[in-house]
Amino acid sequence: MRIALGSDHGGYELKEEIKSLLEEMKIEFKDFGTFSTDSVDYPDIAELVAGTIVKGEFERGILICGTGIGIGIAANKIPGIRAALCHDVFSARATREHNNANVLTMGGRIIGSELAKEIVRTWLGADFSGGRHQRRVDKISLLENKYNKSNS
Repeated sequence: MRIALGSDHGGYELKEEIKSLLEEMKIEFKDFGTFSTDSVDYPDIAELVAGTIVKGEFERGILICGTGIGIGIAANKIPGIRAALCHDVFSARATREHNNANVLTMGGRIIGSELAKEIVRTWLGADFSGGRHQRRVDKISLLENKYNKSNS
């Protein structure tokens, strides 16, 4: 599994913690920035990470901003991305098993590093259940295609 990783300035410190975890887990990843606590715009980072996933260069992504909200909203604007905000382990497992989320978002100003690491471990370890959940994920894709402005 290859992971695309990114954050804005509000998520930089937590991203660095997650990088250490991925190295420890021997999971291949690429850091798309930011590389300091200097202010950056989270939509730019979300586009970099999400773009590599829809192109098939990476299987999944992890995005972190101050709350995890803005960067997730931005990532979800990219067709084919199912970004899910998780601040607990149950949601991390459910979003993989039920929603086949391909991007995890978290808030660097919301949760501590140990909980974030457990969320990442859980999210990376969970598989999509398929079955009735596949039908629902397919409906999400249909909605995405129906309202995609490039189709108008």
